Amino acid sequence: MVMVCDGVNDAPALAAAEVGVSFSSGTDIAQNAADVILLEGDLFSLSWIFSFSRRVCRIIFQNLFWAFFYNACMILLAAGALFVPFGIALSPMICAGCMCVSSLFVVTNALRLYRRKEN
Repeated sequence: MVMVCDGVNDAPALAAAEVGVSFSSGTDIAQNAADVILLEGDLFSLSWIFSFSRRVCRIIFQNLFWAFFYNACMILLAAGALFVPFGIALSPMICAGCMCVSSLFVVTNALRLYRRKEN
């Protein structure tokens, strides 16, 4: 449930809502009770907020999936899972370097959220 308001009498409803949205031109009490404060005074920003939150959730799930998949593979390689069948052994230092690549991938994937707001 989303509650959008900007007055003093609306602050309890903002606090009780799952997501409270207030305007920057609203009262201080409403701004303190809200989860999101719209800097622009129009309701068209709400559609951007909903699409942005969907993008955030999508990127979080992408990062979790790829990090778990990558780490599971690299832990097996570092433990020597390929040594018995193929005779391939990776140095733990190489696997640690690959962990840096994994972290870099997660950070650059999250930086896609930094794109400017499309009007």
